Amino acid sequence: MKYCRLQTAHGAQYAEVVDRGGRLWVERLIPPFEEGPASDFVDLGSDPFHPLPLDEARTLAPVAPSKIVCVGRNYREHAAELGNEVPAEPLLFLKAPSALISPGEAIRIPGLSKRVDFEGEIAIVIGDRCSKISTDEDPRDYIRGYTIANDVTARDLQKKDGQWSRAKGFDTFCPVGPLVTDEIDPCFAAGAGVGVQTRVNGQIKQDGNTRDFLFKLDVVIRHIAQAMTLFPGDLIPSGTPAGVGPVVAGDVMEVSVAGVGTLKNTVVDE
Repeated sequence: MKYCRLQTAHGAQYAEVVDRGGRLWVERLIPPFEEGPASDFVDLGSDPFHPLPLDEARTLAPVAPSKIVCVGRNYREHAAELGNEVPAEPLLFLKAPSALISPGEAIRIPGLSKRVDFEGEIAIVIGDRCSKISTDEDPRDYIRGYTIANDVTARDLQKKDGQWSRAKGFDTFCPVGPLVTDEIDPCFAAGAGVGVQTRVNGQIKQDGNTRDFLFKLDVVIRHIAQAMTLFPGDLIPSGTPAGVGPVVAGDVMEVSVAGVGTLKNTVVDE
């Protein structure tokens, strides 16, 4: 299943997305998930929802996470490009939920930073509460689906602070969307993987594949759940491939993940 969250005449609603001859359509409204904002409800009355192409819909961030748990340096070449060692186990950090924005929303460069970078990623959306997953459990059972995230980072502040909360937690620093899908396999089957590509003003900057993860997603989920309880709707950006770089006001960033779509956002000064 694919689903999105969009703005309608009935307020913010979740909706199923289907493929019609190679073009994605918002087909029908569906009830909100348990973590969905209280304003999301299906109450059509006498005004039924009419299907429309996804690229014509006003899509919103399709998740409402209690927390955003990110994985750092999950691609060997990305660790190398920033002069960092490859971690021995998943390297975790938190991104503020208040950084979340929708497709098409502007990313604001804060006056405190002189360098803001893009980091395109595929992200896990958790579907069921999990904690301390046992060895006989399959972490995939806790995955609702996958979406796209851009782990925007104030690189200069990341280096200055020595820890990453401020550099990655600014408002607007976590664009997510445009949909969630459970119809792809990022890395679980032998040889499986999906492409992750970032373009800035149409120029390809990142071009990776999830088959190159240092830590597969089952390892990542187990590692996180040993430390903290994951709740439905929680978001896990899984790491970014090599090629990160700075953006400035006026730039347009597009992060594409095969089988998911494209997340597009512009950059403005604060």
